[in-house]
Amino acid sequence: MSTRPGALQLLIHPYDGLLPLTGDRAVLRSAARRPGSALVWCMGTDAGAGARDVVERRPGGLALIVVLPPVEDLSSDAGLVLTVQSCRPHGILPHHDVPEPRELAQVLRRPPLDLAAEVTEYLTWRGLGVDRDTVHLVRRIIELSSELRSVTALSRGMYLSRRALGRRLMSRGLPVPSHWLQLGRLLRITSRLQNTDASLFSVAYEAGYPDGFSVSNQMHRLTGYRPSEVRKYLGWEWLLEEWLRKEAEAGGLSPNMASQFEGGEAGGIAAPMAPARRRSRRRAARPASA
Repeated sequence: MSTRPGALQLLIHPYDGLLPLTGDRAVLRSAARRPGSALVWCMGTDAGAGARDVVERRPGGLALIVVLPPVEDLSSDAGLVLTVQSCRPHGILPHHDVPEPRELAQVLRRPPLDLAAEVTEYLTWRGLGVDRDTVHLVRRIIELSSELRSVTALSRGMYLSRRALGRRLMSRGLPVPSHWLQLGRLLRITSRLQNTDASLFSVAYEAGYPDGFSVSNQMHRLTGYRPSEVRKYLGWEWLLEEWLRKEAEAGGLSPNMASQFEGGEAGGIAAPMAPARRRSRRRAARPASA
């Protein structure tokens, strides 16, 4: 028999039920390290500021799905929209007394309406603070990744030399242009795989790859996961988080940024920046034009 859920619950693969959120922050960190997981916030239940604090401080990689309160509560709370927006939800559902896991899973697999905007918003929320011009640069790379295949074409489309583009990102402690370009392509493939029964080879061909093996090898190299895994573990934020973690381990992020990902630690907008650590030799040796 279904019962009225608590304010905060976890949706975890295979998405056949909701788990009540109990315990301390370690429980959230553990859930965030499980690919394709989401935190479900039922705003119609009594939770108060405590639930919002947990939502805002949730670990990176853990998507948020908001279930709105009843209509009468919506009309009486003028600040509700701002509250929801500040928490950067992956998806929003109208009020349900008992949300269905399968319906929540459909929200989780939905492709981003604007991938470039959502990726840069995620990076800002995640605490990778860079200047506005660099955010615009990253956003433009993700946008162009839908049609361009090489860094040469990318730099030409952005009216920058390969060297200037590489130096611009590396001077901000960010990964090289080729990795951002591949990230955008792989995130689009991820959404495509989760929303179609088409074979990997056909999806790869649509995305401009020669075959499915190339996609699989590229995805595993950059994120540690294969297409068969991203097809069953829904959403894209967890994959972006894994990419950031791999970049941190390889020296692709500045020491200050990379310290957020060491030891599996993750944090949202309220998480403090950890002390900077010594720059990786591997990153220092990488050419700016990569």
